[in-house]
Amino acid sequence: MPQQEQKTWLITGADKGLGFQTARTALERGDNVVVTVMAPDGVHKLMEDYPDRLCALHLDARDQAKVGTVVARAHAAFGRIDVLVNNAGYGLVALAEATGADLYRPIFEVNFFGLVEMTRAVLPYMRAQRSGHIVNLSSYGGFIGTPGFSFYCATKFAVEGYSESLSREVKHLGINVTCVEPGGFRSDFAGPSLAQDMDTLGEDYVEVAEIVANYSASRHGKQPNDPLLFGDALCALVDADQPPFRLPLGTDAHASIMNDLKEVTAELEKWKDLSASTTRPVDA
Repeated sequence: MPQQEQKTWLITGADKGLGFQTARTALERGDNVVVTVMAPDGVHKLMEDYPDRLCALHLDARDQAKVGTVVARAHAAFGRIDVLVNNAGYGLVALAEATGADLYRPIFEVNFFGLVEMTRAVLPYMRAQRSGHIVNLSSYGGFIGTPGFSFYCATKFAVEGYSESLSREVKHLGINVTCVEPGGFRSDFAGPSLAQDMDTLGEDYVEVAEIVANYSASRHGKQPNDPLLFGDALCALVDADQPPFRLPLGTDAHASIMNDLKEVTAELEKWKDLSASTTRPVDA
């Protein structure tokens, strides 16, 4: 990778997985990195190798009252925040009808509301700089609804709607916003980071249950994308002069989204006359 101007990153949920790999790649190329971790003492595996350019801070994404303090400490560590990577999150496999508030509210607290509060806390620093890049981890499930993932997809759809509106509010301030939509990576997403609660509700959902009940066993360790390459992709993204708003990562994510776009386009075309039926005539 060509040498770029040194950046300072703030990466949430960087204990492991894609957040960890992004932190390591950014450090390897000479950038400063602040990570949030679940470890109460703020310990991070990379601290020994990069004591001068890595700052690790404890933050539970559900504890939104502490976000402002953590971001202030992150900014103080290196004097600026150039890139925010909202990575913290987890998955949930469950049927929509069978999922109670005790399961679907917590995933929104982490995947969506935690991301929003982190973004709100970072934006004043980026506005003062008149520069910055907010990278929000979505998923191809933030573009396409999938059986068994109704609430996970709902959190990611919320991230995408929020991010698209935000991008149009802050672009003139020199701040870019990108939704990264990963496909299947060989991280722990299909393993420990995936909550499962498959109540089939009897015969009516047997077919759906069969599709998703063994998701973890069939996917974990067999995903097509390499997490070691994820950080390289994010570095290329934040170095771009004109970064995209939406970036699928992995041929599986790209193909799924393209196929969905074709289906949406065909359906819109099929029903365009009914869509137009509510529009008043020009002279009315």
